[in-house]
Amino acid sequence: MLLACSSPMVPAGTLTQKARLLRQWGFDALAVFWPLADWTPAVRAELVGLEAATGVRPVEFVLTDAVYGKAMDPDLDLRARCRAMYREAAGVCAELGAVTEIEFEYGPQDPLPLFHPFQQLDAGQREGFCTFYRELLEVVTGTAGRVLLEPLNRYESRYLNRVEDNLAILEEVAHPNAGLLPDTFHLSLEESDLGAALRRAGDHVAHVHLGDSNRLLPGHGLLEWEEVFAALRDIGYAGALNLECSTEGDPALSLPPTVARLRGLIAA
Repeated sequence: MLLACSSPMVPAGTLTQKARLLRQWGFDALAVFWPLADWTPAVRAELVGLEAATGVRPVEFVLTDAVYGKAMDPDLDLRARCRAMYREAAGVCAELGAVTEIEFEYGPQDPLPLFHPFQQLDAGQREGFCTFYRELLEVVTGTAGRVLLEPLNRYESRYLNRVEDNLAILEEVAHPNAGLLPDTFHLSLEESDLGAALRRAGDHVAHVHLGDSNRLLPGHGLLEWEEVFAALRDIGYAGALNLECSTEGDPALSLPPTVARLRGLIAA
């Protein structure tokens, strides 16, 4: 398994600077979350040459903007802008052999669905989302790039909160470049047994986000990390494990010991 870290967690300006810091701290890879407003041909060229320049592989690429998560929005302008951004990210992943992710919706829910979890897409919503998902998958068809579904907790999305709901969409689209991106923080809120959820996902798991139950670094919350890694071994997972959580202060002090802890869990 490769150890990756999300670019916003690394205190440096350029992708090259971030990658070199991560290399010093023991990481193998970088997950790039880049503001759409700052996405330029020069940044793209830097990203494409990043592994050759630093030895750190870009394994995930996401463009960020206020329109993120609006691909199914009733506002057609927001929807079009979001889908264009997703297509650009998918095109980059096709070139790099990296992953990106999409959701039916994303953003703080108001009102909070405290007592109405696991809402289901109706037939029209499901058909519309699967149609859009297939369109994005066409961008990466024939490459090592992948477009993944990430189960989100109910406070950030009304739909597709559980692994099983996302697996049903994957079964419907039936595409080799599709897959699942489980995030341990989100799963800790929605699954009764995190290890069992990962085992159900099986070989659909194509990328993993790591964050403890409080979205702090692994080992700083309530999750049983030995069981998480046992489940990943059981399903034969060999891909990237990407930290997507708080660094809890100075990353230079908190990330190197986290790498050592995760290496130990991988080797257990």
